[in-house]
Amino acid sequence: MYRRRTSQTVLCALESQAAVVLLGPRQVGKTTLALEIAGQRPSVYLDLERDADRQILTEPDLYLDEQVGKLVILDEVQQMPDLFKNLRGQIDMRRRKGARTGQFLLLGSASNVLLHQSAESLAGRVRYIEMPPLLLDEVGPERLNDLWLRGGFPDSFQADSDRDSLIWREDFLRTYLERDIPALGLRIPAATLRRFWTMLAHAQGGLLNAAALAEGLGVSGQTVGRYLDLLVDLMLVRRLQPWHENVGKRLVKSPKVFVRDSGLVHALLNLSSMESVLGHPVVGGSWEGFCIETLIASAPTGTEPFFYRTAAGAELDLVLRLPGDDIWAIEIKRTTAPKVSRGFHLAVDDIKADRKMLVYAGEREVPAGDGLRAMPLAAAVGQLRNL
Repeated sequence: MYRRRTSQTVLCALESQAAVVLLGPRQVGKTTLALEIAGQRPSVYLDLERDADRQILTEPDLYLDEQVGKLVILDEVQQMPDLFKNLRGQIDMRRRKGARTGQFLLLGSASNVLLHQSAESLAGRVRYIEMPPLLLDEVGPERLNDLWLRGGFPDSFQADSDRDSLIWREDFLRTYLERDIPALGLRIPAATLRRFWTMLAHAQGGLLNAAALAEGLGVSGQTVGRYLDLLVDLMLVRRLQPWHENVGKRLVKSPKVFVRDSGLVHALLNLSSMESVLGHPVVGGSWEGFCIETLIASAPTGTEPFFYRTAAGAELDLVLRLPGDDIWAIEIKRTTAPKVSRGFHLAVDDIKADRKMLVYAGEREVPAGDGLRAMPLAAAVGQLRNL
């Protein structure tokens, strides 16, 4: 068991809000975290994928009235969207009786679907928290290569061998394609969506080219957009938007697309070992995506991530606009040589970055000239955590 940083975030949120919605893909550890919290206070737990637990909520107000004073944990809450109206009434009723915080912990694995369902019903009564897979500062920097290869899903990361880890990830992909996505009411052929997901893995970190993806799949560009929206909503793919605030510059306007978990990238491409990853053309994109996800998850709440690229060749792999509007310019390289291109310096000037950073594969933090510092990923995570 690893101490998850999200746990403290959730506990703090329950101290200030009536309801907390914990979002994250399946198998990321939401239920384990919730049950751990349940062991620290009077609580009840219902899994809304189970018929028996849904039956308990046939008359939700009657049941919830009996649970006043307890933390009510509802897992896979998107399975009962009509429940949100009842939760609003419950929260308001308890507020009138003086109970204002720590009433409901709602777990969900479809982000935008769940946000849409709860936005109106629970407006002003809820805080949303996204739970990432295991992070580098949770498992330790000595496990960096294991985390990059296997990804951060706990069962994958903690498997007895790289082979067992790959088998788990293949089963995870199959379950999403054959069970979880159809359960959302979406009629998408599993084989087609698997091909699409694999094409994204091959192009990890590339600019979105919907026309090329559509041609490769034999579908329309609109259908490609629908497939991409689905994987983004399930928190399995990231659409990293371009920085857009430089008037007068010819900016790239297409987003970059990443499969968010590096272990899934490698499973989609059947890369079972570190040797196979290092020998594959995706190695640079895989490392970049792994670092970007780690850095975004380590940044303070409210941080906005972008990338920056102009037609003239100025480029930044990651731009973080922190709360308070400080701007960090970050270059990511799978190299031990702490050097950046001229395009990096041009981009830094364009966006007027407050801090410049190169995340590289070396082991030491070193100055790289002109205010730039080169550092290993763990050191960059430490700087973001200390803000």
